[in-house]
Amino acid sequence: MEFRHFLPVNIVFGKGKVSDVGELSKPYGKKALIVTGNSSAKKSGLYDKVKKSLDDSEIDSVLFDKVTQNPLTTTAIEGAEFAKANGCDFVVAIGGGSIMDCAKGIAFLAVNDGDISDYIFSKLYSESALPIVLIPTTCGTGSEGNGFAVLTNPDTGDKKSLRCGAIIAKVSIVDPDCMKTMPKKVLASVGFDALCHNIEAYTSKNATPFTDALSIYAIELISKSIVKLYEGSEDEELWDMITVASTIGGMVINQAGVTLAHGMEHPASGLKDIVHGQGLAALTPVVIEASYKGLPEKFARISELLGGKDETDCAKMIEELLVKLNLKVGLKDLGLTEEDIPWMADNCMKVSAAGISYNPVVFTRDEIADLYKKAM
Repeated sequence: MEFRHFLPVNIVFGKGKVSDVGELSKPYGKKALIVTGNSSAKKSGLYDKVKKSLDDSEIDSVLFDKVTQNPLTTTAIEGAEFAKANGCDFVVAIGGGSIMDCAKGIAFLAVNDGDISDYIFSKLYSESALPIVLIPTTCGTGSEGNGFAVLTNPDTGDKKSLRCGAIIAKVSIVDPDCMKTMPKKVLASVGFDALCHNIEAYTSKNATPFTDALSIYAIELISKSIVKLYEGSEDEELWDMITVASTIGGMVINQAGVTLAHGMEHPASGLKDIVHGQGLAALTPVVIEASYKGLPEKFARISELLGGKDETDCAKMIEELLVKLNLKVGLKDLGLTEEDIPWMADNCMKVSAAGISYNPVVFTRDEIADLYKKAM
C-alpha cells in the first residue's frame, strides 16, 4: 500500500464562530476584499456581521459582489483587478461553492500574471495567492476544505478546476448557523452535491484509507440528516451533521478526486449554466448503475447506509433519495437535448480526464455519450 495525504487547512467549526472572523483574520493583513453574491449575504445580515467583526479588529474592507452560480473566469479576473486596485492584503469569501471558488480564483490572479486557463490546464504553474478566509453558507461544495476552484470559461464552455495548494484557505470558518437561511430547494441540491463528493471519493481509484474513513462517515451523516432537514426539522444536531459532512466532502475530493458523475456534469453546466446539484441528480444514478460492478463491496456499503441491501440497488437508493428531496430530474428537464451530447462527450474527455480515469469502470468517449443519452 502506498499513498500520500497532505491537506493544510485550518477549520474552525461551531455555532456563532463567524463572529470571530476579524480576530482570525489578523495575521493576514489590514485590508480585506470581501467576495460574495449580489444579495443573499446582505439580506441575511451575514455580510454586516462579517464587516463589523473585521472593523472591530481594525481591518478595513471593500466589497466585490458580482459572483453568480457557475462562476466565470472573467469574473475572477475582474475581482482580481479590483483587489489590486484597492490594495487588498487578503480575501474573505461569504457564500456557497460558487462564491468560494471565485474568491480563490481572485486571490490567485491577484498575484499571478498570465491566462488563468493556462493555469487550469497546467500549462503554467504557481504556488502563490493572496491569503484566503472562507465562510461557507451552503452545506454542499466543501470548497472550504480543499485547494480547488471550479471556474467556467465563457468563450469555450470549459468548466474545470484550478488546483493549487496556495488557494487552500488559511482559515475556514464553518458555522452551522450560516446554513439555516437556505431555501429548501437549495438545501436539497447542495446536500446532494455533498453526498456525491463523498460517494465519488469513496469509490475513486485514487482513494486512500484516510479518505475512505472520512467519506463513509460523511455518507452516513448525510443519510441521517438531509431528508429530515429538507422536511423542516430544526434539530441543531442534524445541522451539525450535514455541515460536517459537507466539509469532509471537500477534504476527501482534494485527496481522492471526483469520478465520472462530476466529470460528466461539468460539461452540462458549462454549456447550459444549470444548477450543479440538479445536474448531478440527473447523472449520478445512471453512472452508478453502470459502474457498481467495478467496486461492488464499496457500492454495497453505500447502498446499506441509504437503506438498500447491496451494490445492485445502490442506484435505486439514490433515486429514492432524490424523490424525497424533489430532486428527481433528467437532463432534458434542465434544458439539454440529445443534440448537445456530442459536444458534452467531447468536452468531458477534455476537461475531466482524471475523473474518467478514477471511476471504478473506465468508459470510452462513445460510452460516455450513451450515458448522457440515458440521463436525458
